[in-house]
Amino acid sequence: MVDPLIGYVVEPSVHVMSWNIRRRVRHLIPKAVDRWDRRAPALRELLQAERPTLLGVQEALPDQARFVGDSLGDGYRQVGHGRAADGRGEGCPIYYDAERLQLRDWEQLALSNRPTRPGSTSWGNILPRILVSATFEDRATSRQFMVLNTHLDHLSARSRLRSAQAIRDVVSTAVLPAVVMGDMNAGAGSVPLRKLLGSGLLAETWAKAQSHDSEEWGTYSNYQTPRSGIDRLDWILASPAFRVDRAAINQQRNADAWASDHLPVQAVLILSGNPPHR
Repeated sequence: MVDPLIGYVVEPSVHVMSWNIRRRVRHLIPKAVDRWDRRAPALRELLQAERPTLLGVQEALPDQARFVGDSLGDGYRQVGHGRAADGRGEGCPIYYDAERLQLRDWEQLALSNRPTRPGSTSWGNILPRILVSATFEDRATSRQFMVLNTHLDHLSARSRLRSAQAIRDVVSTAVLPAVVMGDMNAGAGSVPLRKLLGSGLLAETWAKAQSHDSEEWGTYSNYQTPRSGIDRLDWILASPAFRVDRAAINQQRNADAWASDHLPVQAVLILSGNPPHR
């Protein structure tokens, strides 16, 4: 059994988690550590320990997305589907505690010159890349905010930069505070991160956290013992309206397996200010 690093939080705190869960591979003969049937129980165990208010996952094939939802339990709902033109393939779904958060709206866009065309590609990425965004109202505080989840391209630097600009455009034109999470395939100080953080539009939650519940591990562990002092690829960013109470990079594994080749990142946020008058 794993113990929660953060676990369930009560209002007005919001526990946010981002995790590249590593797609299930069938057409290859994966190493034992990479087999989904071995990793899935470890993933379920960690999610049930942490019980995030919001979870964004990357590389989730449809059956994996269903497994994540089942692991979280009946109180959770999800938005988002696969990145292919037919809605299949890898996705970046957002899961939320429906007893705490009410979904107001959501959409999925392609990170391309044709964002409303599913499966479209641009900017040098061969594979489609997507952005899932959702607007929530906190039932406890009546505050509304936007959540965005993505997975930037692993090969094309141009695609990562243009995608970061597209995400920045969504956040900068929104009227609500935003949380941006995902596997950026880019480390601290990289051009995409600088683009997202520029002019104080967003803040990096680890840097702003009042306390940390782990070491600052590199998030791409590749099924090895986590190490500090190496680049993180996975991030949670938030508008300045959010106070960051805690942050963690979850290095835990169960006795049998690592759940993914990436470590989940976590943050506890509180949206400051008073709810708008209605």
